[in-house]
Amino acid sequence: MQWTSSEDIGIALFEKFPGDDPLKVRFTDLRERVIALEGFADDPKASNEPKLEAIQMAWYEEWKDNQ
Repeated sequence: MQWTSSEDIGIALFEKFPGDDPLKVRFTDLRERVIALEGFADDPKASNEPKLEAIQMAWYEEWKDNQ
């Protein structure tokens, strides 16, 4: 997975943190969670706010659909 794999990352984050409301996770914490995901293979320095926001929204959609 790379920073642009927002859908895949969102699913992986939901599976790893099913009880967490994605909208309450700070971007600094979100970045660390993404980097720690198994299968994530991108430059940690390549993250930025739009990429993190896309990941957060993809995770939120997964979370919302399973509430």
